[in-house]
Amino acid sequence: MTNGQDTAGQNIPYIAGITLIATLGGLLFGYDTAVISGAEKSVQAYLITGQGLSTWVHGVTISSALIGCILGGAISGVFSSRMGRKKTLIIAAVLFLLSALGSGYPEFLFFQEGEPTMGLLYMFNFYRIIGGIGVGLASAVCPVYIGELAPANLRGRLVSLNQFAIIFGMLVVYFVNWGISNGQSSEWLDTVGWRYMFLSEAIPAGLFGLLMFLVPESPRYLSMVNRDEEALKILTKVNGAASAKKIFADIKNTVEHHSGKLLSYGKTVIIIGILLSVFQQFVGINVALYYAPRIFESMGAGKDASMLQTVVMGVVNVFFTVLAILTVDRWGRKPLLMVGSIGMAIGMFAIAALSFYEIIGISTLVFIILYTASFMMSWGPICWVLISEIFPNKIRGKAVAVAVAAQWAANYFISATYPSMMEYSGAFTYGFYGVMSVLSLLFVWKMVPETKGRTLEDMEALWMNKPSYSQEQPTLISKR
Repeated sequence: MTNGQDTAGQNIPYIAGITLIATLGGLLFGYDTAVISGAEKSVQAYLITGQGLSTWVHGVTISSALIGCILGGAISGVFSSRMGRKKTLIIAAVLFLLSALGSGYPEFLFFQEGEPTMGLLYMFNFYRIIGGIGVGLASAVCPVYIGELAPANLRGRLVSLNQFAIIFGMLVVYFVNWGISNGQSSEWLDTVGWRYMFLSEAIPAGLFGLLMFLVPESPRYLSMVNRDEEALKILTKVNGAASAKKIFADIKNTVEHHSGKLLSYGKTVIIIGILLSVFQQFVGINVALYYAPRIFESMGAGKDASMLQTVVMGVVNVFFTVLAILTVDRWGRKPLLMVGSIGMAIGMFAIAALSFYEIIGISTLVFIILYTASFMMSWGPICWVLISEIFPNKIRGKAVAVAVAAQWAANYFISATYPSMMEYSGAFTYGFYGVMSVLSLLFVWKMVPETKGRTLEDMEALWMNKPSYSQEQPTLISKR
Protein backbone atom coordinates (compact mmCIF):
# COMPACT_ATOMS: atom_id res chain seq x y z
CA MET A 1 0.00 0.00 0.00
CA THR A 2 1.28 3.47 -0.92
CA ASN A 3 -0.76 6.48 0.12
CA GLY A 4 -3.77 4.25 0.45
CA GLN A 5 -3.31 2.82 -3.02
CA ASP A 6 -3.52 -0.91 -3.69
CA THR A 7 -0.45 -1.50 -5.82
CA ALA A 8 -1.49 -5.12 -6.43
CA GLY A 9 -4.29 -3.91 -8.71
CA GLN A 10 -2.01 -1.94 -11.02
CA ASN A 11 -1.96 -3.00 -14.67
CA ILE A 12 1.79 -2.74 -15.23
CA PRO A 13 1.87 -3.90 -18.89
CA TYR A 14 -0.84 -1.38 -19.81
CA ILE A 15 0.96 1.43 -17.94
CA ALA A 16 4.26 0.50 -19.57
CA GLY A 17 2.74 0.47 -23.06
CA ILE A 18 1.19 3.91 -22.66
CA THR A 19 4.41 5.31 -21.22
CA LEU A 20 6.58 3.93 -24.03
CA ILE A 21 4.35 5.47 -26.68
CA ALA A 22 4.19 8.82 -24.88
CA THR A 23 7.96 8.90 -24.42
CA LEU A 24 8.39 8.91 -28.20
CA GLY A 25 7.55 12.59 -27.78
CA GLY A 26 10.56 12.85 -25.48
CA LEU A 27 12.70 10.95 -28.00
CA LEU A 28 11.73 13.46 -30.69
CA PHE A 29 12.42 16.30 -28.25
CA GLY A 30 15.98 14.99 -27.88
CA TYR A 31 16.35 14.11 -31.55
CA ASP A 32 15.21 17.52 -32.78
CA THR A 33 17.33 19.53 -30.34
CA ALA A 34 20.50 17.47 -30.86
CA VAL A 35 20.36 16.93 -34.63
CA ILE A 36 21.83 20.39 -35.02
CA SER A 37 25.02 19.30 -33.22
CA GLY A 38 26.17 17.30 -36.26
CA ALA A 39 24.84 19.72 -38.85
CA GLU A 40 25.72 23.11 -37.38
CA LYS A 41 29.15 23.50 -39.02
CA SER A 42 27.75 22.51 -42.42
CA VAL A 43 24.76 24.82 -41.99
CA GLN A 44 27.21 27.58 -41.12
CA ALA A 45 29.26 26.86 -44.23
CA TYR A 46 26.24 26.55 -46.55
CA LEU A 47 23.93 29.31 -45.30
CA ILE A 48 26.04 31.77 -43.31
CA THR A 49 29.73 31.94 -44.19
CA GLY A 50 29.04 32.09 -47.93
CA GLN A 51 26.97 35.22 -47.39
CA GLY A 52 29.56 36.87 -45.16
CA LEU A 53 27.27 36.85 -42.13
CA SER A 54 28.49 37.21 -38.54
CA THR A 55 29.08 34.80 -35.68
CA TRP A 56 26.03 36.30 -33.99
CA VAL A 57 23.85 35.22 -36.96
CA HIS A 58 25.37 31.75 -36.68
CA GLY A 59 24.45 31.55 -32.99
CA VAL A 60 20.91 32.76 -33.64
CA THR A 61 20.42 30.30 -36.52
CA ILE A 62 21.71 27.31 -34.57
CA SER A 63 19.40 28.30 -31.69
CA SER A 64 16.39 29.29 -33.82
CA ALA A 65 14.44 26.16 -32.91
CA LEU A 66 14.45 27.45 -29.35
CA ILE A 67 12.25 30.38 -30.40
CA GLY A 68 9.66 27.78 -31.39
CA CYS A 69 10.27 25.93 -28.13
CA ILE A 70 9.41 29.08 -26.19
CA LEU A 71 6.23 29.54 -28.25
CA GLY A 72 5.30 25.86 -27.94
CA GLY A 73 5.86 25.87 -24.21
CA ALA A 74 3.83 29.07 -23.80
CA ILE A 75 0.81 27.78 -25.74
CA SER A 76 0.98 24.24 -24.35
CA GLY A 77 -1.29 25.12 -21.43
CA VAL A 78 -4.01 26.46 -23.73
CA PHE A 79 -3.77 23.47 -26.08
CA SER A 80 -3.62 20.79 -23.39
CA SER A 81 -6.44 22.37 -21.35
CA ARG A 82 -8.79 22.93 -24.29
CA MET A 83 -7.93 20.07 -26.63
CA GLY A 84 -6.56 17.54 -24.18
CA ARG A 85 -3.11 16.06 -23.61
CA LYS A 86 -3.47 13.39 -26.32
CA LYS A 87 -4.51 15.68 -29.18
CA THR A 88 -1.80 18.18 -28.26
CA LEU A 89 0.85 15.47 -28.61
CA ILE A 90 -0.56 14.43 -32.00
CA ILE A 91 -0.22 18.06 -33.14
CA ALA A 92 3.38 18.03 -31.87
CA ALA A 93 4.07 14.93 -33.98
CA VAL A 94 2.77 16.67 -37.12
CA LEU A 95 5.00 19.67 -36.42
CA PHE A 96 8.04 17.39 -35.96
CA LEU A 97 7.33 15.79 -39.34
CA LEU A 98 6.94 19.11 -41.16
CA SER A 99 10.12 20.45 -39.57
CA ALA A 100 12.17 17.38 -40.52
CA LEU A 101 11.12 17.59 -44.16
CA GLY A 102 11.42 21.37 -44.41
CA SER A 103 14.75 21.70 -42.61
CA GLY A 104 16.24 18.99 -44.80
CA TYR A 105 15.08 20.68 -47.99
CA PRO A 106 14.30 24.36 -47.24
CA GLU A 107 14.43 25.17 -50.96
CA PHE A 108 11.07 23.41 -51.48
CA LEU A 109 8.88 25.38 -53.94
CA PHE A 110 10.51 28.78 -53.51
CA PHE A 111 14.31 28.54 -53.86
CA GLN A 112 17.02 27.10 -56.09
CA GLU A 113 19.21 24.40 -54.57
CA GLY A 114 22.87 25.38 -54.33
CA GLU A 115 22.16 29.10 -54.20
CA PRO A 116 22.09 30.22 -50.52
CA THR A 117 20.31 33.51 -50.00
CA MET A 118 18.90 35.43 -47.04
CA GLY A 119 15.46 34.21 -48.03
CA LEU A 120 16.64 30.59 -47.84
CA LEU A 121 18.20 31.28 -44.43
CA TYR A 122 14.87 32.68 -43.23
CA MET A 123 13.03 29.62 -44.56
CA PHE A 124 15.45 27.24 -42.85
CA ASN A 125 14.92 29.08 -39.57
CA PHE A 126 11.15 28.97 -40.13
CA TYR A 127 11.16 25.18 -40.41
CA ARG A 128 13.41 24.89 -37.37
CA ILE A 129 11.00 27.11 -35.43
CA ILE A 130 8.09 24.88 -36.49
CA GLY A 131 9.95 21.90 -35.05
CA GLY A 132 10.71 23.94 -31.96
CA ILE A 133 7.00 24.52 -31.38
CA GLY A 134 6.59 20.75 -31.50
CA VAL A 135 9.41 20.35 -28.98
CA GLY A 136 7.85 22.99 -26.72
CA LEU A 137 4.49 21.24 -26.79
CA ALA A 138 6.01 17.80 -26.22
CA SER A 139 8.36 18.97 -23.48
CA ALA A 140 5.45 20.39 -21.50
CA VAL A 141 2.74 17.82 -22.19
CA CYS A 142 4.61 14.48 -22.28
CA PRO A 143 5.68 14.54 -18.61
CA VAL A 144 2.27 15.87 -17.57
CA TYR A 145 0.47 13.15 -19.54
CA ILE A 146 2.66 10.39 -18.10
CA GLY A 147 2.43 11.85 -14.59
CA GLU A 148 -1.35 12.09 -14.72
CA LEU A 149 -1.69 8.46 -15.78
CA ALA A 150 1.01 6.98 -13.54
CA PRO A 151 0.31 5.62 -10.05
CA ALA A 152 2.03 7.67 -7.30
CA ASN A 153 4.49 4.89 -6.41
CA LEU A 154 5.71 4.66 -10.03
CA ARG A 155 5.38 8.26 -11.14
CA GLY A 156 9.00 9.33 -10.57
CA ARG A 157 10.38 6.42 -12.57
CA LEU A 158 7.83 6.69 -15.36
CA VAL A 159 8.23 10.46 -15.82
CA SER A 160 12.02 9.97 -15.68
CA LEU A 161 11.63 7.56 -18.60
CA ASN A 162 10.66 10.61 -20.64
CA GLN A 163 14.08 12.09 -19.87
CA PHE A 164 15.65 8.75 -20.79
CA ALA A 165 13.81 8.99 -24.10
CA ILE A 166 15.14 12.54 -24.60
CA ILE A 167 18.71 11.40 -23.99
CA PHE A 168 18.19 8.24 -26.04
CA GLY A 169 16.88 10.39 -28.89
CA MET A 170 20.07 12.45 -28.65
CA LEU A 171 22.17 9.29 -28.64
CA VAL A 172 20.34 7.94 -31.69
CA VAL A 173 20.87 11.14 -33.64
CA TYR A 174 24.55 11.21 -32.60
CA PHE A 175 24.88 7.76 -34.19
CA VAL A 176 22.88 8.88 -37.24
CA ASN A 177 25.01 12.01 -37.68
CA TRP A 178 28.20 10.01 -37.23
CA GLY A 179 27.01 7.39 -39.72
CA ILE A 180 26.15 10.07 -42.29
CA SER A 181 29.43 11.95 -41.86
CA ASN A 182 31.80 9.00 -41.45
CA GLY A 183 34.25 8.85 -44.35
CA GLN A 184 32.59 11.70 -46.24
CA SER A 185 34.29 14.85 -47.44
CA SER A 186 33.58 18.24 -45.90
CA GLU A 187 32.31 19.44 -49.29
CA TRP A 188 29.70 16.66 -49.43
CA LEU A 189 28.59 17.30 -45.85
CA ASP A 190 28.30 21.05 -46.48
CA THR A 191 26.04 20.54 -49.51
CA VAL A 192 24.18 17.24 -49.01
CA GLY A 193 25.03 15.44 -45.75
CA TRP A 194 23.45 17.95 -43.38
CA ARG A 195 20.13 17.51 -45.22
CA TYR A 196 20.04 13.78 -44.46
CA MET A 197 20.58 14.54 -40.79
CA PHE A 198 17.43 16.64 -40.60
CA LEU A 199 15.37 14.39 -42.90
CA SER A 200 16.08 11.34 -40.72
CA GLU A 201 13.76 12.75 -38.04
CA ALA A 202 10.73 12.15 -40.27
CA ILE A 203 10.75 8.42 -39.41
CA PRO A 204 10.27 8.67 -35.60
CA ALA A 205 7.94 11.66 -36.06
CA GLY A 206 5.55 9.67 -38.27
CA LEU A 207 5.68 6.69 -35.90
CA PHE A 208 4.88 8.86 -32.88
CA GLY A 209 1.89 10.46 -34.58
CA LEU A 210 0.39 7.10 -35.56
CA LEU A 211 0.92 5.41 -32.19
CA MET A 212 -0.61 8.29 -30.24
CA PHE A 213 -4.00 7.31 -31.67
CA LEU A 214 -3.73 4.05 -29.67
CA VAL A 215 -3.40 5.57 -26.17
CA PRO A 216 -6.17 6.96 -23.91
CA GLU A 217 -6.64 10.55 -22.82
CA SER A 218 -5.42 11.60 -19.37
CA PRO A 219 -8.08 10.73 -16.74
CA ARG A 220 -7.38 13.97 -14.88
CA TYR A 221 -8.06 16.00 -18.02
CA LEU A 222 -11.24 14.00 -18.67
CA SER A 223 -12.39 14.71 -15.13
CA MET A 224 -11.79 18.44 -15.58
CA VAL A 225 -14.04 18.48 -18.67
CA ASN A 226 -16.72 16.39 -16.91
CA ARG A 227 -16.12 13.18 -18.83
CA ASP A 228 -16.20 11.31 -15.56
CA GLU A 229 -17.24 7.91 -16.85
CA GLU A 230 -14.29 7.78 -19.26
CA ALA A 231 -11.93 9.02 -16.55
CA LEU A 232 -13.01 6.36 -14.07
CA LYS A 233 -12.76 3.65 -16.72
CA ILE A 234 -9.13 4.56 -17.48
CA LEU A 235 -8.24 4.89 -13.79
CA THR A 236 -9.73 1.44 -13.19
CA LYS A 237 -7.73 -0.08 -16.02
CA VAL A 238 -4.53 1.48 -14.69
CA ASN A 239 -4.95 1.11 -10.92
CA GLY A 240 -7.62 -1.51 -10.29
CA ALA A 241 -11.24 -0.89 -9.23
CA ALA A 242 -10.67 -0.24 -5.53
CA SER A 243 -7.89 2.33 -5.93
CA ALA A 244 -9.55 3.93 -8.95
CA LYS A 245 -12.62 5.00 -6.98
CA LYS A 246 -10.52 6.62 -4.27
CA ILE A 247 -8.22 8.38 -6.76
CA PHE A 248 -11.22 9.56 -8.76
CA ALA A 249 -12.83 11.03 -5.63
CA ASP A 250 -9.61 12.91 -4.79
CA ILE A 251 -9.37 14.24 -8.36
CA LYS A 252 -12.95 15.52 -8.35
CA ASN A 253 -12.40 17.18 -4.98
CA THR A 254 -9.38 19.17 -6.20
CA VAL A 255 -11.01 20.01 -9.53
CA GLU A 256 -14.34 21.20 -8.14
CA HIS A 257 -13.21 23.39 -5.24
CA HIS A 258 -10.75 25.77 -6.89
CA SER A 259 -11.03 28.45 -9.55
CA GLY A 260 -8.06 27.32 -11.60
CA LYS A 261 -6.52 30.80 -11.79
CA LEU A 262 -2.75 30.61 -12.11
CA LEU A 263 -2.02 32.26 -8.74
CA SER A 264 -4.89 30.68 -6.81
CA TYR A 265 -2.35 28.64 -4.81
CA GLY A 266 0.00 31.59 -4.30
CA LYS A 267 3.16 32.81 -6.03
CA THR A 268 5.64 30.43 -4.40
CA VAL A 269 4.75 27.32 -6.40
CA ILE A 270 4.94 29.26 -9.69
CA ILE A 271 8.28 30.82 -8.74
CA ILE A 272 9.71 27.40 -7.82
CA GLY A 273 8.53 25.95 -11.14
CA ILE A 274 10.12 28.81 -13.08
CA LEU A 275 13.40 28.65 -11.17
CA LEU A 276 13.63 24.87 -11.60
CA SER A 277 13.36 25.46 -15.34
CA VAL A 278 15.78 28.39 -15.47
CA PHE A 279 18.48 26.69 -13.42
CA GLN A 280 18.21 23.54 -15.55
CA GLN A 281 19.35 25.68 -18.50
CA PHE A 282 21.64 28.23 -16.84
CA VAL A 283 24.01 25.46 -15.73
CA GLY A 284 24.91 25.27 -19.45
CA ILE A 285 23.91 21.74 -20.41
CA ASN A 286 22.68 22.52 -23.89
CA VAL A 287 25.95 24.18 -24.76
CA ALA A 288 27.57 20.77 -24.24
CA LEU A 289 24.83 19.07 -26.27
CA TYR A 290 24.47 21.49 -29.20
CA TYR A 291 28.16 22.26 -29.66
CA ALA A 292 29.65 18.90 -28.59
CA PRO A 293 31.46 18.06 -31.88
CA ARG A 294 32.89 21.59 -32.08
CA ILE A 295 34.08 21.39 -28.45
CA PHE A 296 35.80 18.07 -29.10
CA GLU A 297 37.39 19.40 -32.29
CA SER A 298 38.77 22.34 -30.29
CA MET A 299 40.41 19.72 -28.06
CA GLY A 300 42.35 18.43 -31.05
CA ALA A 301 40.04 15.69 -32.32
CA GLY A 302 39.46 15.34 -36.05
CA LYS A 303 36.01 15.56 -37.66
CA ASP A 304 35.22 11.82 -37.46
CA ALA A 305 36.81 11.47 -34.01
CA SER A 306 34.80 14.40 -32.64
CA MET A 307 31.56 12.80 -33.84
CA LEU A 308 32.61 9.51 -32.22
CA GLN A 309 33.45 11.24 -28.94
CA THR A 310 29.99 12.77 -29.04
CA VAL A 311 28.56 9.26 -29.31
CA VAL A 312 30.62 8.22 -26.27
CA MET A 313 29.21 11.18 -24.35
CA GLY A 314 25.72 10.12 -25.42
CA VAL A 315 26.27 6.61 -24.05
CA VAL A 316 27.43 8.05 -20.72
CA ASN A 317 24.35 10.28 -20.64
CA VAL A 318 22.04 7.29 -21.15
CA PHE A 319 23.76 5.31 -18.38
CA PHE A 320 23.41 8.07 -15.78
CA THR A 321 19.82 8.81 -16.80
CA VAL A 322 19.05 5.14 -16.09
CA LEU A 323 20.70 5.61 -12.69
CA ALA A 324 18.28 8.45 -11.96
CA ILE A 325 15.29 6.33 -13.07
CA LEU A 326 16.33 3.55 -10.68
CA THR A 327 16.82 5.86 -7.69
CA VAL A 328 14.32 8.73 -7.99
CA ASP A 329 11.47 6.92 -6.19
CA ARG A 330 13.89 5.45 -3.62
CA TRP A 331 16.20 8.35 -2.73
CA GLY A 332 13.82 11.20 -3.52
CA ARG A 333 14.02 14.25 -5.75
CA LYS A 334 15.98 16.71 -3.58
CA PRO A 335 19.00 14.50 -2.78
CA LEU A 336 19.55 13.69 -6.46
CA LEU A 337 19.29 17.34 -7.48
CA MET A 338 21.75 18.46 -4.80
CA VAL A 339 24.31 15.75 -5.61
CA GLY A 340 23.99 16.61 -9.30
CA SER A 341 24.57 20.32 -8.64
CA ILE A 342 27.79 19.53 -6.77
CA GLY A 343 29.07 17.32 -9.59
CA MET A 344 28.22 19.90 -12.24
CA ALA A 345 29.97 22.67 -10.29
CA ILE A 346 33.14 20.59 -9.96
CA GLY A 347 33.08 19.73 -13.67
CA MET A 348 32.49 23.26 -14.92
CA PHE A 349 34.99 24.96 -12.60
CA ALA A 350 37.61 22.41 -13.66
CA ILE A 351 36.88 23.03 -17.36
CA ALA A 352 37.09 26.78 -16.71
CA ALA A 353 40.51 26.36 -15.08
CA LEU A 354 41.77 24.15 -17.91
CA SER A 355 40.52 26.69 -20.43
CA PHE A 356 42.22 29.55 -18.57
CA TYR A 357 45.58 27.74 -18.67
CA GLU A 358 44.90 26.54 -22.25
CA ILE A 359 45.22 22.89 -21.26
CA ILE A 360 43.46 20.78 -23.90
CA GLY A 361 43.44 16.99 -23.68
CA ILE A 362 41.95 13.95 -22.02
CA SER A 363 41.44 15.83 -18.75
CA THR A 364 39.01 18.18 -20.50
CA LEU A 365 37.02 15.22 -21.82
CA VAL A 366 36.95 13.66 -18.33
CA PHE A 367 35.49 16.79 -16.74
CA ILE A 368 32.97 17.27 -19.57
CA ILE A 369 31.78 13.70 -18.92
CA LEU A 370 31.69 14.34 -15.14
CA TYR A 371 29.60 17.44 -15.76
CA THR A 372 27.14 15.84 -18.18
CA ALA A 373 26.86 12.65 -16.09
CA SER A 374 26.02 14.74 -13.01
CA PHE A 375 23.35 16.57 -14.97
CA MET A 376 21.84 13.41 -16.44
CA MET A 377 21.44 11.68 -13.09
CA SER A 378 19.84 14.75 -11.52
CA TRP A 379 18.64 17.95 -13.17
CA GLY A 380 17.95 16.30 -16.52
CA PRO A 381 15.16 13.94 -15.44
CA ILE A 382 14.29 15.24 -11.96
CA CYS A 383 13.43 18.77 -13.12
CA TRP A 384 10.78 17.30 -15.45
CA VAL A 385 9.49 15.01 -12.70
CA LEU A 386 9.02 17.95 -10.34
CA ILE A 387 7.45 20.18 -12.98
CA SER A 388 4.95 17.43 -13.78
CA GLU A 389 3.97 16.87 -10.15
CA ILE A 390 4.36 19.98 -7.95
CA PHE A 391 1.41 21.90 -9.44
CA PRO A 392 -2.16 21.20 -8.21
CA ASN A 393 -4.56 19.62 -10.73
CA LYS A 394 -6.60 22.73 -11.47
CA ILE A 395 -3.65 24.90 -12.51
CA ARG A 396 -1.29 22.21 -13.83
CA GLY A 397 -1.74 22.95 -17.54
CA LYS A 398 -1.24 26.70 -17.15
CA ALA A 399 1.56 26.45 -14.59
CA VAL A 400 3.53 23.88 -16.59
CA ALA A 401 3.20 26.13 -19.66
CA VAL A 402 4.72 29.05 -17.73
CA ALA A 403 7.56 26.91 -16.37
CA VAL A 404 8.34 25.33 -19.74
CA ALA A 405 8.23 28.66 -21.58
CA ALA A 406 10.69 30.03 -19.00
CA GLN A 407 12.89 26.98 -19.53
CA TRP A 408 13.08 27.43 -23.28
CA ALA A 409 13.65 31.18 -22.96
CA ALA A 410 16.60 30.42 -20.66
CA ASN A 411 17.77 27.73 -23.08
CA TYR A 412 17.68 30.18 -25.98
CA PHE A 413 19.60 32.83 -24.04
CA ILE A 414 22.35 30.41 -23.01
CA SER A 415 22.68 28.76 -26.43
CA ALA A 416 22.59 31.98 -28.46
CA THR A 417 25.15 33.75 -26.26
CA TYR A 418 27.64 30.86 -26.11
CA PRO A 419 29.62 31.68 -29.32
CA SER A 420 30.11 35.34 -28.39
CA MET A 421 30.90 34.47 -24.74
CA MET A 422 33.54 32.01 -25.93
CA GLU A 423 35.06 34.70 -28.15
CA TYR A 424 35.45 36.83 -25.03
CA SER A 425 36.75 34.12 -22.67
CA GLY A 426 36.32 30.37 -22.39
CA ALA A 427 37.32 30.44 -18.71
CA PHE A 428 34.69 33.09 -17.96
CA THR A 429 32.01 31.16 -19.90
CA TYR A 430 32.51 27.85 -18.11
CA GLY A 431 33.06 29.61 -14.79
CA PHE A 432 29.65 31.25 -15.20
CA TYR A 433 28.01 27.85 -15.64
CA GLY A 434 29.84 26.63 -12.54
CA VAL A 435 28.47 29.54 -10.49
CA MET A 436 24.97 28.71 -11.72
CA SER A 437 25.46 25.12 -10.58
CA VAL A 438 26.30 26.34 -7.06
CA LEU A 439 23.25 28.63 -7.02
CA SER A 440 21.06 25.71 -8.16
CA LEU A 441 22.27 23.73 -5.13
CA LEU A 442 21.30 26.53 -2.74
CA PHE A 443 17.91 26.94 -4.43
CA VAL A 444 17.00 23.25 -4.08
CA TRP A 445 18.21 23.14 -0.48
CA LYS A 446 16.16 26.17 0.59
CA MET A 447 13.02 26.17 -1.59
CA VAL A 448 12.17 22.88 -3.30
CA PRO A 449 9.84 20.48 -1.42
CA GLU A 450 10.28 16.71 -1.49
CA THR A 451 7.44 15.05 -3.44
CA LYS A 452 8.52 11.41 -3.36
CA GLY A 453 5.60 9.02 -2.83
CA ARG A 454 2.87 11.66 -2.85
CA THR A 455 -0.16 11.69 -5.11
CA LEU A 456 -0.77 14.62 -7.46
CA GLU A 457 -3.76 15.53 -5.32
CA ASP A 458 -1.45 15.92 -2.31
CA MET A 459 0.06 18.99 -3.97
CA GLU A 460 -3.06 20.96 -3.09
CA ALA A 461 -2.48 20.22 0.60
CA LEU A 462 1.15 21.35 0.28
CA TRP A 463 0.50 24.72 -1.34
CA MET A 464 -2.63 25.46 0.70
CA ASN A 465 -0.63 24.62 3.87
CA LYS A 466 -3.15 22.00 4.91
CA PRO A 467 -2.35 19.74 7.89
CA SER A 468 -2.76 16.66 5.67
CA TYR A 469 0.65 17.37 4.14
CA SER A 470 3.81 16.87 6.17
CA GLN A 471 7.08 18.39 4.94
CA GLU A 472 9.03 16.16 7.30
CA GLN A 473 7.50 12.79 6.47
CA PRO A 474 8.09 11.00 3.17
CA THR A 475 4.48 9.88 2.97
CA LEU A 476 1.13 11.60 3.32
CA ILE A 477 -0.41 11.77 6.79
CA SER A 478 -3.90 10.67 5.97
CA LYS A 479 -6.96 12.26 7.55
CA ARG A 480 -9.08 9.33 6.49
